[in-house]
Amino acid sequence: MRILSITLLLSAAVAATAFAQSSSGGFTVAESGRNFGTLSAALAAIGDGQGTVVVAPGTYRQCAVQQGGDVTIRAQNAGTAIFDGVTCEDKAALVLRGRSSKIDGIVFQNLRVPDGNGAGVRLESGNLDVANSLFRNSEEGILTGDGVGNAIRIDQSTFRHLGRCDRDLSCAHSLYIGHYGSLSVTRSRFDSGDGGHYLKSRAARVSILNNSFDDSAGRTTNYMIDLSNGASGEIRGNEMVQGRDKENWSAFITVAPEGRENDSGGLTIDGNSASFVPGLSRQSSFIANFTDDAVRIGTNKLASGIKVSDRR
Repeated sequence: MRILSITLLLSAAVAATAFAQSSSGGFTVAESGRNFGTLSAALAAIGDGQGTVVVAPGTYRQCAVQQGGDVTIRAQNAGTAIFDGVTCEDKAALVLRGRSSKIDGIVFQNLRVPDGNGAGVRLESGNLDVANSLFRNSEEGILTGDGVGNAIRIDQSTFRHLGRCDRDLSCAHSLYIGHYGSLSVTRSRFDSGDGGHYLKSRAARVSILNNSFDDSAGRTTNYMIDLSNGASGEIRGNEMVQGRDKENWSAFITVAPEGRENDSGGLTIDGNSASFVPGLSRQSSFIANFTDDAVRIGTNKLASGIKVSDRR
């Protein structure tokens, strides 16, 4: 599988150069046809109900908090609705506390906060679906709390120039999932990390399929996939390229490095590829297993210098 491209999304984002002001009425609740000047007002109109907010093209210097309900936030045209540089509650451009949230075609960028976890999305409750979206140039892409009975699904999205491990603060990561019931990440791209892990998850079950992890332009990064407390499920069809500038290059995937809470005996890792950037020669492990769980390792294409697995 070749490194995935989100060219159309990025081109659309560049094309959206108009700066939307709070009075522009860029947010329409699809069910009622009502138009609002801020996303916060549109979400308040939906309240604890169910609705879709359609976001007109533009760059929005605002943020919003979803306090309840089942809400979809969808760009009128994918990649042309950009949330830039403004966070709510010193957390994220979108803070989500509803029963469910869906995000489609939105760009989140330039998000930083004092505790070093400035994110495009902070999920605090409920289910989350993200599709066709771009997270870039921030401290974190998506950061979640815990939701052991809930599911997170991410599809065809890009996480670029995210993460950090500086200022004597805990590291931030491109994608950081707490103790959720399940996590699905499919057909997405992670690249050019600025520290931390590309995908860090404490979810009990994962489905990480057909993604690219391109660390060739990464800076002081760590693992591609960190299953912090172990997990069942599958990691399949992913392409991983490790770059030169690493804080930790000892493994591509880790299983329960922060303590075993989930049984990883039902985890299958198969049909992936792992390599180094051209001209780089070093020793690494594809899988570092910190447990005695018998992870099911199938056939993976590994470059010279990459050991299949080791017990740590």
